[in-house]
Amino acid sequence: MRIPFSYSLRNLWTRKLTTVLTAGGMALVSFVFVAVLMLAEGLEKTLADTGSPENAIVLRAAAETEISSAISREDAGVVEVQPEVERGPLGETISAKESMVLVTLPRKATGEPANVVVRGVGAKSLALRGQVKLISGRLFRVGSHEIIAGSNMAQRIRGASLGGTLRFALTEWRVVGVFDAGTTAFDSEVWGDVDQLMSAFRRNNYSALILRIPGKRAFTDFRKRMESDPRLTVQVKREIAFYREQSEIMAQFIRILGLAMTIFFSVGAILGAMVTMYAAVANRIREIGTLRALGFRSRAIVTSFMTEAILLGSIGGLAGVAAGSLLHFLTISTMNWQTFSELAFGFQLTPQIALSTVGFSVAMGFVGGLLPAWSAARLKIVDALRAS
Repeated sequence: MRIPFSYSLRNLWTRKLTTVLTAGGMALVSFVFVAVLMLAEGLEKTLADTGSPENAIVLRAAAETEISSAISREDAGVVEVQPEVERGPLGETISAKESMVLVTLPRKATGEPANVVVRGVGAKSLALRGQVKLISGRLFRVGSHEIIAGSNMAQRIRGASLGGTLRFALTEWRVVGVFDAGTTAFDSEVWGDVDQLMSAFRRNNYSALILRIPGKRAFTDFRKRMESDPRLTVQVKREIAFYREQSEIMAQFIRILGLAMTIFFSVGAILGAMVTMYAAVANRIREIGTLRALGFRSRAIVTSFMTEAILLGSIGGLAGVAAGSLLHFLTISTMNWQTFSELAFGFQLTPQIALSTVGFSVAMGFVGGLLPAWSAARLKIVDALRAS
């Protein structure tokens, strides 16, 4: 015979305080677990969404970031006239030569220095980045010391809001517009005219070329030709793949560190569940004896107690996910280890993360309830009925 599921539910309801305390401990561990996964997911999504699947990025061979890349004007001229590059209505290539520089600017709240990416962009840069929308002000004028700032920079960096002034490269730059790039890394950048910025920083080479090359076959042909051209020393990647690679190291570090912390805290939660279930066994010895006398086997006793432990884990996991979902509304900033610049991103909750969190919490309940359930099943009927 099987003990009804309602029996396990009623026992948890009867011990409200211990149920709440045990499930609460599991909920805290689950919250840490889900927060770490959401953090890593948010970072990956921010950088992955920065790229477009139809854009190709050309960098110097072996360069891992745009900051460490350098492409001469002559090489850029050769690359952007290739037949695979998409053309506009007037026959112009949909491409942009860009320069990327890291500068130090004061934070608005504390005045402490922050590393900020200043990107020199061309006339087609906005067309190539459909996620970038101007939300206030206007675009900078070509050939001027005007810039536009991402919305995260406008909120976090002193002087980066509309009408403000930023000073770098021994020049004052007026912020004439603020753009929103959704949840991408561009939101943490400052943009200006590429030629003016290269002149201010005394640079002769571009950092990268962005080109619209739709279609897998066209991209493959373009990449093979460019990387095998003896005149060039470049590498070609899909933009979305390039930015995804930028997130891998940091996201992996966050997951490993977070998992280590979660495992450490989970030991306490498992011990808490174990103590709770042992206490339940101690308080219900005569009840267990009665069940055995009524014909319920040891397996049914084990199943009943394990059901209670798994229910505790499920409650804790669902509570942890519910609390973690509130992090979705937060935006934090950290250092991008690839570029050493400040990067703002948010927590991202996915169905897979929610299921993993609940599964992890259920596993804690299972482990915590295993020994007490086995102990209850091994009680002898006569000894259990004699217990006071």
